[in-house]
Amino acid sequence: MTSSLPPLSAKTPGILRRAEAPSPGIVHLGLGNFHRAHQAVYTDAAVEAQGGDWGIIGVSSRSSQVTDAMHAQDMLYTVVEISPEGSKFSIPRVHTDAFTAAANPERVPAVIADAATRIVSLTVTEHGYNYSPATGSLNALDPAIQHDLAHAAAPRTPIGQIVRGLQQRARTHGEAVTILSCDNLADNGHHTQRLVREFAALLPGTEAAETLEWIAKNTSFPSSMVDRIVPATTDHYRELVSQHRGYTDAIPVPAEPFTMWIVEDNFIAGRPAWEAGGAVFSNEVAGYEQLKVRLLNGTHSLIAYLGALSGAATIPDSVTQPSIEQAARSVLRNEYLPSVSVPAGVDVEAYEEQLFSRWRNTALGHRTSQVGSDGSVKLRQRIPLPALRILDNGRMPHLLALTAAAYLTCIAPLRGYDPGVHAKAMEDPARGLLSGLASRSGSGQELAQKVLADHHLLGDELAHRTDFIERTGELIDTLHTRGPLAAISEATGLAASHAQSKHP
Repeated sequence: MTSSLPPLSAKTPGILRRAEAPSPGIVHLGLGNFHRAHQAVYTDAAVEAQGGDWGIIGVSSRSSQVTDAMHAQDMLYTVVEISPEGSKFSIPRVHTDAFTAAANPERVPAVIADAATRIVSLTVTEHGYNYSPATGSLNALDPAIQHDLAHAAAPRTPIGQIVRGLQQRARTHGEAVTILSCDNLADNGHHTQRLVREFAALLPGTEAAETLEWIAKNTSFPSSMVDRIVPATTDHYRELVSQHRGYTDAIPVPAEPFTMWIVEDNFIAGRPAWEAGGAVFSNEVAGYEQLKVRLLNGTHSLIAYLGALSGAATIPDSVTQPSIEQAARSVLRNEYLPSVSVPAGVDVEAYEEQLFSRWRNTALGHRTSQVGSDGSVKLRQRIPLPALRILDNGRMPHLLALTAAAYLTCIAPLRGYDPGVHAKAMEDPARGLLSGLASRSGSGQELAQKVLADHHLLGDELAHRTDFIERTGELIDTLHTRGPLAAISEATGLAASHAQSKHP
């Protein structure tokens, strides 16, 4: 019985490579599974190789589940590397503290302001940056942003927390600091810098000018691209740890063997030797980002939506269906790839095969409902530029239209249509709005018009491309009346005929 096993702690014999965690030098906003299986693992390798005061203070936004468990387990947890060949276990020892921002709002800017803090990193998802997808600018009217402008000591948003922390640094010691976004945002370093500056510019009177001047001189915002599939923690992984390691762990993190981190080397206050863990410092972050956001994330979304509508609970269950694999390869090769600036030395064909190998990892069990969540934010990062490029060349991006159609069918189906349990389990901040639009729509054409044209879900430019909107509506109708297999056949067949006419 696992209940009789001791809990993981610093006293658990034979598990730790170092007697103590390093002194803190990093504050990380977003203490979720991804950070704990990615940045923390690289930092652990860096400290093991070269030392340094690079301990991490982890900040969870609202939930105390992880922070409470980390305190109970001496800031330790197990990374479970999952593959069909077996499981590997490791325990990073880099977190020095963890707390929840909602319960301790004043502490967030305080730890950012601490002179020992040299890097503030973020994995708060695209939704956590409080910006308008339509403009890319800070959503200044967001009540949470308005709160942070009015309450300097207890900000609630990551952008507000960063600016208020930087202001405290400027007032107390003035030491420089790096802000490192690790989220799936285009040009995430400059994007974060712009949002920080826009927040600072909204401060009253001379406070705005003084804050902006200090930020310009004492901060850096490197861009980065992160890549690792990290599913949610379940009892299955807790049981796996107990069986193989002889202790209980309330918060193990499952992850695939593959991991990648591409970083711009622009750290004004120093950095860990992350290259010891395999990080690559490059001036081609944008190209790697395009590979990830479009070829991986964009294709991954299509696999998730089609899989969920086909009854597939996991990504491996989905991608091993021949029709879905055909659609995924078609959208990757013919619709996403032409918009990507491939970095030097990257073999695209090998990259594609690596992606499909990762997606077929049946031991990992990445759920379609998890991958398909938050599509209203994610797809806006993935679809518009590739779609507009193809449309401007006189062709229709049928598979990108199918991605939008499958997303809407999962999140906001027309009246009387049941998209299935996996689609219903997807979370999305726009579900309420989209469901209301669907309830007032009599066809896929009408729904696509309301969502894409009237509400600009995929941006301003695609909102005026009636051909793309009509195609999306047609595919919504096909999904509803004839099912995913028919929609895939229709979209891939037309895409193939267009490709043949272009390359006779």
